[in-house]
Amino acid sequence: MPVLKDKVVTADQAVSLVRDRDTLSSCGFVQSCVPEALLKALERRYLKTGSPRNLSLFATAGQGDSKAKGLSRLGHEGLLRKVVAGNWGRMPSVCQLALDNKIYGYNLPQGIIAQLFRDLAGGKPGTFSKIGLHTFVDPRHEGGRINDVTTRDIVKLIEFEGEEWLFYKVAPVTVAFIRGTTADPMGNITTEKEPLSLNNLSMAMAAKNSNGIVIAQVERIAERRSLPPREVRIPGILVDCVVVADPEDHMTNLATLYNPAYAGRIRVPVATVPPLPLDERKIIARRAALELPPNGIVNLGVGVPEGVASVANEEKVLQYITLSVESGVIGGIPASGASFGASINMDAVIDENQQFDFYDGGGLDMACLGMAECDRVGNVNVSRFGTRLIGAGGFINISQNARRLVFAGTFTAGGLEVAVEDGKLKIVKEGRQRKFVEKVGQISFSGQYAYDRNRMVLYVTERCVFRRVRAGLALIEVAPGIDIERDILVHMDFKPIIGEPDVMDISIFHHEPMGLETHLLNLDLPDRISYDPTRNILFLNFEGMYIRVKDDIVALRKLLEARCKKIGKRVGVFINYDGFRINEDTYDDYAEMDHYMLEHYYTKITRFATSAFMRMKLGEAFTRRNIAPHVFENKDDAQAFLASLETQQREAS
Repeated sequence: MPVLKDKVVTADQAVSLVRDRDTLSSCGFVQSCVPEALLKALERRYLKTGSPRNLSLFATAGQGDSKAKGLSRLGHEGLLRKVVAGNWGRMPSVCQLALDNKIYGYNLPQGIIAQLFRDLAGGKPGTFSKIGLHTFVDPRHEGGRINDVTTRDIVKLIEFEGEEWLFYKVAPVTVAFIRGTTADPMGNITTEKEPLSLNNLSMAMAAKNSNGIVIAQVERIAERRSLPPREVRIPGILVDCVVVADPEDHMTNLATLYNPAYAGRIRVPVATVPPLPLDERKIIARRAALELPPNGIVNLGVGVPEGVASVANEEKVLQYITLSVESGVIGGIPASGASFGASINMDAVIDENQQFDFYDGGGLDMACLGMAECDRVGNVNVSRFGTRLIGAGGFINISQNARRLVFAGTFTAGGLEVAVEDGKLKIVKEGRQRKFVEKVGQISFSGQYAYDRNRMVLYVTERCVFRRVRAGLALIEVAPGIDIERDILVHMDFKPIIGEPDVMDISIFHHEPMGLETHLLNLDLPDRISYDPTRNILFLNFEGMYIRVKDDIVALRKLLEARCKKIGKRVGVFINYDGFRINEDTYDDYAEMDHYMLEHYYTKITRFATSAFMRMKLGEAFTRRNIAPHVFENKDDAQAFLASLETQQREAS
């Protein structure tokens, strides 16, 4: 009769099963859910015995405190032979081995690595994806290789039915370090106190189906068969060893012992989240928040973009958007700093690879990501700067397929100081490093590829906003108080396209809330419509209005139609488009609305916009709908034309 197994062992006993030249995968996201007890035991064994040697490491997100904890514990010469990782900055000792050409190293998109675990578990040879095309991962560039000693290609360019794809080759995983909260002696694992589920299940399956071993770090042991089956996230059939960690090695993250809000056990009053001070980071976050799509799904990157969540909370608009994190969190308010990846008051937590499936397929309505370097064609670098290797993390997955993309960062770096005085921005001290350079050091995001795929891309700083247009980077907004020549152009390596940039929304530069709810939902639409019965003209003041999604156009059309029905006859229309903005994928819908209104309610539309770019884009859209495309350059010209029409009508009558 078979004997029931008890899989509970010490950390030292568990890591003794790791052999030379094994391939290790480890869970964790930044500082959360790191199996610190297992990594510490593996380091301890190597330093004591010199074994195991020449391991390969396969890791998705950064896992550590950017010092000595987490994966940095493996940064000893001889312990590692090869590393394939999405992030390198969180494991500085391992990173140094790569920079010294002492290990083979690759930087692949985080989502690709997460999906490769699942493909390995399913017996597939690798992953086909468009993620990474025209970035440093593309074999026509660097192929994801990070040092001179690494010469073998693990990414191939494939053409299938006339389209380019990248094929990422999978490698066996023979050891998986995973983490949960509670285990029973049979190895069934629950995760009730963990903030994230990550890739634990797919990693365990990948190792098991590669004839490898799975070692689980947990906080406690329960009686055999006492765990509710619906709460078991990793079944015992996949687990070989269970290690109960000391509390200091099983914290929610490497800086927080336990936070029940991150585990979804309690909800936190959002009023307890303090607003940001009005500095350069809040200015950028506020401007980025103006792009938030109502009812949209949004990803916020680490660093400056994290402030968008705080602004949205302060402005009480979180109910209209769903924030998400590539770690698998959906809804709520994403955490920042050491807790990045977790969230409070979230709606759901799914596995990391499933989150990237959603992102890769175009599920994001908007992404707001960091921007370390940008060049004249809109390429962005966040991954490598000379000998400083950070890694792209999930940046490539997120940036490549979001419908709308906002890069957010300070205009210069290193000591920048600004002040806001009387609603105007003042540069107190300029940063030491330029961020807008002639050519980025590494292409983490391709501006041309995004433009070719009709992606709307903005580059938001505290003093100005750029947009990727056909010819490159165009300056479209300038902060009040900022001089273009003095504060912008002299601090760039190239001259952007400069037409007639608008002034950034002045509400950004005041301490009181911006009124973001009114802005996002266009709640002031009725006040923008007025009718002059004497002249029979409907005046539409669309100054500063923003059309983000098709639903905005539907709401506008319903309002205009109701007003025209109330008037009871066809009307002339005069529209002010100063400061008007409309997303790239809604131009045709907007023009179709005008076509419909001209057929049923309008006699003629007279328009003006001081922005040459807006005149061009509107004109193109109107031409496609067989509408007179002309948009006047200023209000005076438009009014003069309207007056001449009225004179002609009076004379004709």
